[in-house]
Amino acid sequence: MQHDHSDSIQRLKIIEGHIRGIQRMLENDQYCIDVIRQIQAVQAALNKISVKLLDGHLNSCVLTAIQGEDAEERTRVLKEITEMFETTTKV
Repeated sequence: MQHDHSDSIQRLKIIEGHIRGIQRMLENDQYCIDVIRQIQAVQAALNKISVKLLDGHLNSCVLTAIQGEDAEERTRVLKEITEMFETTTKV
């Protein structure tokens, strides 16, 4: 299934610029808390993209698998979701 990721790609380009800005902040030895705030902003922006991608996945791939006749495919996509959450909760 083809998805339109143009918005996410544009957001990633913006995030890329922010990361370069964080690098410059470190090179210029800027105040640590200011750098951390910028890192947190990038993390929040990445999380928004993740949520958008997950929503698309749930409403297309997962929905198709659940409504389909292939029990193995249903199990596989549900296991993927579980594994993803397990991975994201590890620090």
